[in-house]
Amino acid sequence: MLRSKSAIGFILASVYLMSGSLTALACTGITIKPQDGSVIFARTLEFAVDIRSNVIVVPRGREYVGSTPDGKPGLRWKTKYASVGMNACGLPLFADGLNEKGLHVGVFYFPGYAGYQTMTASDESRTLAPEELAGFLLETSANVGEAVEAARGVRVGNVVFKEFGFVLPLHYIVTDASGHSVVLEHVAGALKVHRNLLGVMSNSPTFDWHMTNLSNYINLTVSNVPKLDLSGMELKGLGQGSGMLGLPGDFTPPSRFVRAAAFSQSALPVKTAREGVQQAFHILNQFDIPKGAARGVEHGKPVADYTLWTSASDLKNVRYYFRTYENSRIRVIDLKSLDLDARSIKTIPIRGDETFEDVTPNT
Repeated sequence: MLRSKSAIGFILASVYLMSGSLTALACTGITIKPQDGSVIFARTLEFAVDIRSNVIVVPRGREYVGSTPDGKPGLRWKTKYASVGMNACGLPLFADGLNEKGLHVGVFYFPGYAGYQTMTASDESRTLAPEELAGFLLETSANVGEAVEAARGVRVGNVVFKEFGFVLPLHYIVTDASGHSVVLEHVAGALKVHRNLLGVMSNSPTFDWHMTNLSNYINLTVSNVPKLDLSGMELKGLGQGSGMLGLPGDFTPPSRFVRAAAFSQSALPVKTAREGVQQAFHILNQFDIPKGAARGVEHGKPVADYTLWTSASDLKNVRYYFRTYENSRIRVIDLKSLDLDARSIKTIPIRGDETFEDVTPNT
């Protein structure tokens, strides 16, 4: 049974305020580029409670009004491109989405570093809440270049997300069907645009910090370390993987970023988009957080992040794949097969328990 909105908001706000980045959305993103020219962006989403995601399909021609810090109407826009992806709290907002042109926007938590833009009365007509930016970019932009221009043309303010009771600290990864990728971060009141050559993403600190941190791991290699002659004594590795000795294995954002770069860059080439999707889900198995493995404390009681869902977007063929904590079966929505001019938003439930196939022989 789902909790009430107010109860969920209280829990989420408490988790955030009590433990900051320790128990807040430990998301990880990677990019795979198969040899057929397709581009696959895949990611996990973690939180300490169920944020009630479902897949939504937003059609062309839908009108939106953005939010402002003082509650007045903000930016108005009309969806030029249809999009599919995961929402949160039953709202027409994207936590992760893909549009009909193959543009993907992923929303990632950014606690302790997000610093949005200050607003004046003249800014109201071009203002958005942090959680509204992803949808705006998906619904108005066909590629990364257009998305960056669109992001620079709006203001993102300190708007309280009513469902949670606080301003969401967010940053975004934007990828298009050509493989071009950038990270958008609002820091100290200014929009920072970072080129993302590796196509990987995690949480705090800032993206440029993560890229600098990779220099601490230049010793890592996919090849096993050769045996060593030490004063006549031969030392050999104890098994496969000695070249990756020292790869951080914990769930902190810096460690996940390093692993995401290591695994996505070392993965053997695949030929097709389908193989790329399979490979992406296999890589993200390395980032799947079971309940209880990453904990904080809220009002004296433990709270634990876990992987609510994992998604993979095929940007060339505009197909959206996902699995959930309760059901590891990979499901897919083909955006091209839907009515992109529908009159209303379509919701596709993701709930459902794991199914176990009994293959016991009859004899």
